[in-house]
Amino acid sequence: MSNIILTTGTYDLIKDHLRRKRVSIQEEEILTNELRTAQQVLRRELPADVVCVNSVVTYKDHTANTEKTVTFVGPNKSKPSKNKISILTDEGIAMLGYEVGKTIEWPSAKRGDIKLEILKVEHLQK
Repeated sequence: MSNIILTTGTYDLIKDHLRRKRVSIQEEEILTNELRTAQQVLRRELPADVVCVNSVVTYKDHTANTEKTVTFVGPNKSKPSKNKISILTDEGIAMLGYEVGKTIEWPSAKRGDIKLEILKVEHLQK
């Protein structure tokens, strides 16, 4: 498993999400292990092809055999009708910190195990 790369703010968001027990035991185990080895960087040092908050991500959902482009945003800015999806959804949290080309298998509480491949990432300017 490669180490994920996160900004400190995103790292803290995931820690808080775990503390509030908003995830299954299986998800908690994966996230705790990922956070333990995560590389924390400043926003300006985040590689351009890494999924983070405020990134436009095109991915292939191998489970549903679909391709989607969404903008991952903070939980309070989520507008699914405009393809603005919370980074704390199953898809967001699974791909968070990973780079283009990575395929992630995730134990989704809602959909069962999902398999997602990151095809393209663009960071939005703040």
